[in-house]
Amino acid sequence: MASKQLFTDSDIADEAVRATCDDASICKRFATSKGYWTDLYVQYFVRQVGERKAPEINRGYYGRVKGMNLLIDAFLKKTQCDCQVVNLGAGLDTTFWRLKVENIMPKKFFEVDFPMIVARKIHHIKTKPPLSKPLIETHSTDSLLLDCHSLDSDRYCIIGADLRDFPTLEEKLKKFQINPELPTLFLSECVLVYMTTEQSSKLVHWVADTFPTAMFINYEQVNMNDRFGEIMIENLQRRQCNLAGVDLCQSLDSQERFLSAGWKSVNALDMMTVYSMLPQEDVARIERLEFLDEKELLQQLLQHYCICWAVKDKLNLGLSQIGF
Repeated sequence: MASKQLFTDSDIADEAVRATCDDASICKRFATSKGYWTDLYVQYFVRQVGERKAPEINRGYYGRVKGMNLLIDAFLKKTQCDCQVVNLGAGLDTTFWRLKVENIMPKKFFEVDFPMIVARKIHHIKTKPPLSKPLIETHSTDSLLLDCHSLDSDRYCIIGADLRDFPTLEEKLKKFQINPELPTLFLSECVLVYMTTEQSSKLVHWVADTFPTAMFINYEQVNMNDRFGEIMIENLQRRQCNLAGVDLCQSLDSQERFLSAGWKSVNALDMMTVYSMLPQEDVARIERLEFLDEKELLQQLLQHYCICWAVKDKLNLGLSQIGF
């Protein structure tokens, strides 16, 4: 008798995508242990520093974190924190805790990810006081709304949902009182690329249609049609990780998809350019941390990732002025 297949190809692919969450967190944990930037909270999600990462990887993550933070903080400044943030595919990200420490919190910070990842993150938050205390400090009642796949407080909400299951995602965001009238910042780091073009277009379109004053920051691969890009794709495929949306990562011009989805303006820079526009005193500091033999490899790596930010600004807050 033929045995029943326990796992479908899509199950295996989803598991590979979920594993990228750990990859990113482990790399951030190592880079912060070396002093590239300060993150007081990543240690509570990734206990051990782990094996050494190459200097170009550490510098790449430095550029990613600093670039994203610069745009996030600029949005919070423009809106005077009278806004909400939605981190799509947030993984074990620690941005909420950073904003609490720096006293630049939005009215509410939402995170969405696979239910399995959300369950793990909630477990970390429940069992580690340095993570739970900031939530309790910003909450007005004695109890938090909590189950295994969601946690809701006054200022922080984490939701277990598949971004490709659009009706459920929309329903859950509404259930936890997302406010379309508030200026809203959407964050996406290496997330849209794992969705088909149709799925990600639907998501980007829905955000533009629903939130009249909004900004969408998207960090992902770019220039994927050259040999270096092909090698990146092959490496991921060996781990059963399929870049379903890679057709939209051919060039920076591909990010104009935001315009056809209803956004009013869009900018995109490769990470080599972003790296050169970060505060150079700090860049010089981190470049002294480790000797980098393969400068050309770092350059190639940075040229194959980009940050894109799209804007709609019905309230005329000057969001289109945000940039590097």
